[in-house]
Amino acid sequence: MQTLIAIIVIFGLIIAIHEWGHLYFAKKVGILCREFAIGFGPKLFSKKKNETVYTVRLLPLGGFVRMAGEDPETVQIKPGYEVGLTFNEDDTVKEIIVNNKAKHTDAKIISVERADLEHGLFIEGYSDDAEGLVRYDVHRQADMIVDEERNQIAPWDRQYGSKKPWQKAVAIVAGPAMNFVLALILFAVFFSIQGVPQPMVSNVQEDSVAEEVGLTEGDEVLSIDGQSIDSWTDMLQTIQQSPNEEITMLVNRENGTESISMVVEGVYQETVDQEIGFIGVEPVMSHSFLESIQQSFSQIQDVVVLIFETLQLIFTGEFSLDYLAGPVGIYDYTGDVVQMGMLNLFQWAALLSVNIGIVNLLPLPALDGGRLIFIGLEAIRRKPLDPNKEGIAHFIGFALLMLLVLMVTWNDLNRLFM
Repeated sequence: MQTLIAIIVIFGLIIAIHEWGHLYFAKKVGILCREFAIGFGPKLFSKKKNETVYTVRLLPLGGFVRMAGEDPETVQIKPGYEVGLTFNEDDTVKEIIVNNKAKHTDAKIISVERADLEHGLFIEGYSDDAEGLVRYDVHRQADMIVDEERNQIAPWDRQYGSKKPWQKAVAIVAGPAMNFVLALILFAVFFSIQGVPQPMVSNVQEDSVAEEVGLTEGDEVLSIDGQSIDSWTDMLQTIQQSPNEEITMLVNRENGTESISMVVEGVYQETVDQEIGFIGVEPVMSHSFLESIQQSFSQIQDVVVLIFETLQLIFTGEFSLDYLAGPVGIYDYTGDVVQMGMLNLFQWAALLSVNIGIVNLLPLPALDGGRLIFIGLEAIRRKPLDPNKEGIAHFIGFALLMLLVLMVTWNDLNRLFM
């Protein structure tokens, strides 16, 4: 149960902040956002605030922001339609009732001759109480009511397609960007509480290599084999990559610097199926806020580099599905992290947020990176691409993405239970 709650909270936060980035910056460039959704499928909860309906949906596999103009309008008012109109105090149309007009007794019923709800914002038609064709001005924020469900109209200048390429790009890239912001905050909280490890010796273990060669608490490691050591990560990586090898460590002590040689112990690590170096010391932890921020940026950079190194394996033929984790694998890993304590969940959530940010920026249809590619092509061509062709590309991309998720999930199940 703890694992399930952790998954819901972590992914709810990551998805919400991602979609909020899209929502906030789309609104900033003037795009009407019809819906902000967490999840897919049937609605479990919905609430409208200002122009946007906020929903929680059944399948927790992501989320979306539905921007006006991205998809064709579900209902178009055509000649011959009979609709009901209600009006504001200035006699502009505030509601267009498409069906169930009998429920709206105050509505004026007209037979539509012509309507333009994008550019001209008007409806022309005939009614029983007026002679000849009458033109009605439509308010920019008028609602279309279909089956008692309201949907605000979208004038052309509020639609996604009307915006310049850079404005579209801002709205799209804001989602992944917010994942990096979230990761930075979570890492900063983690390092502020835990502390930032320094390349200084603490807690020398008994009968360890470090004790044998005389390392003591407070020794500051300056270099190993002539290579400068600027962080605990540098020190740790150098030692781990040197099992059963002799290294020379330059340390700074109260009475000056001293060179110490040692043979690094090799310890078998099951997770990587090989020996790693170990000398038996822990780092001194610093609780400086500035260092926490610096370490957070460094951690994000390390994760990004690791992800791209993994992706490069695709081109060398060394890539395996074992490098990926699907919903089952992430659930299993989260369960392990839950057992380590609440603080480690901050770090785990930050790692997931960076991964989701990077994955969304990959240049694949149906992902934000794919949409950025189409925006770039639009900027080069100086005219929009065929929205139908772009829609087909995104649909195919989404189908392939779901196929990959199924394959990775099956691989996770095999790894866990077989």
